[in-house]
Amino acid sequence: MTLADMKPGQKGRIHSVDASKAAVVRLMVLGLVEDVQVQIENIAIGGDPIEISVYGSSVSLRRQDARLFEVSLDETNG
Repeated sequence: MTLADMKPGQKGRIHSVDASKAAVVRLMVLGLVEDVQVQIENIAIGGDPIEISVYGSSVSLRRQDARLFEVSLDETNG
């Protein structure tokens, strides 16, 4: 599952990142790295961009970039 597959309110942990694109490297500088917990806060009408919470800050990213972050859902998501 990727960040792009998650729904608002879901929490997950990043377990791999495809850092082959410069935009993804910039997102990693903001804290989107392996073993970090993230939560989907909101998804814009039309599905793009996605707003996530990481380390208490909100970050918006394009759906195409969100597909490059593999996540596993937290057990509390059901």
